[in-house]
Amino acid sequence: MEAWPTVAWVLLLAAIVDWVKTAQSRDFTVKDIVLLHPSTTPHPGGFKCFTCQNAADNYDCNRWAPDVYCPQDTKYCSTFHMMDSSGESVSVTKRCAALEDCLFTGCADVTDGGYQVCSSCCEGNICNLLVPRNDSSAVFSSISPLINHIMKLHL
Repeated sequence: MEAWPTVAWVLLLAAIVDWVKTAQSRDFTVKDIVLLHPSTTPHPGGFKCFTCQNAADNYDCNRWAPDVYCPQDTKYCSTFHMMDSSGESVSVTKRCAALEDCLFTGCADVTDGGYQVCSSCCEGNICNLLVPRNDSSAVFSSISPLINHIMKLHL
């Protein structure tokens, strides 16, 4: 009896096991972003954010986010993440945001049901890959100095 059929089955089963492990992973990483087409933008400084409304978790949000540029009146990516008392995701909402939408970041307990909501904002192309899970990650991160933008809000 030849060893080839046995070796072929072992290799096939190993490939299937690797594929199942990959398919079951719920972490969305930078590797999941195959190519961002740095083609012409619809306006100067155009950028993209992951966008979703009430997704079950971060993976579902990022996986199904439409690949569109943010409106010209926005400059940041905003993320709202609701978790249950054990820290499991209940809801993820991501969108393009203006500065005034990013003034309140951090985490807060929701009185009903023991839920916690964390919000964050960031500046940069698809910078909202991850969701905030605690006060350390629920921040406003900006590439450019905010003083000029804040002054414009008060004028």
